Amino acid sequence: MVVSSPHHVLMPAFVTLSGRSVRLEPLSLAALDDLVAAASEDRSTYAFTRVPASRDEMASYVEAAMAEQAEGRTMPFAIRWLHTDRVVGATRLMNLEYWQGPMPWPPGTKGAVGEVPSVADIGYTWLAASAQGTGVNRESKYLLLSLAFETWQVHRITLKADVRNTRSRVAIEALGAHLDGVRRADSRGADDTVRDTAYYSILSPEWPAVRDRLRVRLGLLETASEAA
Repeated sequence: MVVSSPHHVLMPAFVTLSGRSVRLEPLSLAALDDLVAAASEDRSTYAFTRVPASRDEMASYVEAAMAEQAEGRTMPFAIRWLHTDRVVGATRLMNLEYWQGPMPWPPGTKGAVGEVPSVADIGYTWLAASAQGTGVNRESKYLLLSLAFETWQVHRITLKADVRNTRSRVAIEALGAHLDGVRRADSRGADDTVRDTAYYSILSPEWPAVRDRLRVRLGLLETASEAA
């Protein structure tokens, strides 16, 4: 018996994204040992972030991400820190929505989707304690945003954080993302409480200013004062 897919997916091409100090590689079980080592460094930094603790949990985490990727709904990456040549965490473009083609009817029907997402989220980002505060996260976001806005030409990128996660919220706001609001009782938190979530977005017309700000912070672009 042949079981048909609930929807036809023309997935966006999976790529490796390379920067000065970071390379984002397609997430796979080949990175399992490095991911487990990274997640084991100092787990006190994951108070508001779900990060697999054991090898079995990490394997399930990677396999689940790869299954979602096969459906064209997410693009997960392992973060390789070129300074150490180690995988030090993970991130992904997720909740990929495809607005091309006719609107499905009735609502909720899964129809054909295009190969280029129209909007996406950046999420499931975590880093080893040794890579936090080093610029690895900033360059990873720059690479993901560049792919989304310049290759896919998405209309919007959404970023979310537990409303209590000051560290993540400061990092998101430093990108120049707009706070859309706080959704109360949004989901189950990493600490098993009911989580309020801060929603941020960057729109395509805002990307050039966000890109230039990131390039300055990454040392890829001179400021006006430096150029003078």
